[in-house]
Amino acid sequence: MISYGRQYIDQKDIKAVSSVLKSNWLTQGPQVEKFEKGIQNFLGAKYACAVNNGTAALHLACLALKIKENDLVLTTPITFLSSVNSILYVKAKPIFIDIDKNTYCIDIDKMEEKIINLKNKNKRIKAAIITDYAGQPCDWKKIYALAKKYNFLTINDNCHSFGSKYYDKKNYAAKYADIATYSFHPVKTITTGEGGCVVTNNKKINETLRVLRNHGVVRNKKIEKKKGVWFYEMIELGFNYRLSDIQSALGTSQLKKINFFLKKRKEIANFYNKFFINRKIFQVPKVSNFCEHSYHLYPLQINFKSLKIDKKTFFKKMLDKGIKLQVHYIPIYKQKYYKKIFNFKDKNFPVSENFYKNIVSIPIFPSLTKNNLKLITKNILDICK
Repeated sequence: MISYGRQYIDQKDIKAVSSVLKSNWLTQGPQVEKFEKGIQNFLGAKYACAVNNGTAALHLACLALKIKENDLVLTTPITFLSSVNSILYVKAKPIFIDIDKNTYCIDIDKMEEKIINLKNKNKRIKAAIITDYAGQPCDWKKIYALAKKYNFLTINDNCHSFGSKYYDKKNYAAKYADIATYSFHPVKTITTGEGGCVVTNNKKINETLRVLRNHGVVRNKKIEKKKGVWFYEMIELGFNYRLSDIQSALGTSQLKKINFFLKKRKEIANFYNKFFINRKIFQVPKVSNFCEHSYHLYPLQINFKSLKIDKKTFFKKMLDKGIKLQVHYIPIYKQKYYKKIFNFKDKNFPVSENFYKNIVSIPIFPSLTKNNLKLITKNILDICK
């Protein structure tokens, strides 16, 4: 079975994990800090706080920015549930903005329109959680300018775009957003099994994140000296969102292969682009001229309206051929839970609606061979005839 994504693990990864298992530290040891420094260096950020998954990263980001009950937070409906669920975790309210038809990221013009509309009703946006979809960065200079103009905070849900470039720089995420979050799930560019990270250039935010990921506990050397080396204080209501040394060692090993991973994903994307670009029923991803796409996903649009089969049948036929596809994503406003609470209307998001009807995530991961790619593209073409 060829799935839409999967991890790449080699003997060096296994050796790195095995060495930790034989050590004195399985968690809260030196490997965590080593991995965090590796992330900082790769992304060109001042601070990185490793956590146990991408959802925890988003939750902590909201808490660190003091997003609270009834605050309004702009976001996109074409993202994973956790991007928006994190807004609900702090009892704030999500405001969906439709996507751009070319980038599949948030539509920045519609974003400003919504801000002005709300301002005219004496309502203020507290923050925006913005996903760089599939590996394509948004135009972050424009978003940064909006954030300054209208005084709101920004979280870059950068889980798809680890290694992407914006104006030829990898450091854009922490440079233009207050916080950037990452997931290291097995289908992501690098993996720690489950795991995540919060990145920022703000020292105070980083300190808050580190307290919150560890039960809200701090250890103070002066008080330890006075009261005993065992002494600690809980100063916030925090969580156990720590990443283990086992996972961190895997992450550090994976980071050493990051350029290989990115190169392979681009090669696969180029293969697909050349195959599909001149066939009218398909639309390949468009890449903005200021971006370097990292292709966490390869979102292929298929005009099912013009075909004799529907999307459900297409998926089944591909699965029968041993190829498991996926859809990224079901628009969040369609989810039963969100409909029940917020009563969002499909008609308010025409681009997202059309995108959802057409979009198919086809396999993209480093261990795919040329024969795999030929098999995938041949079957897609044969079934779509």
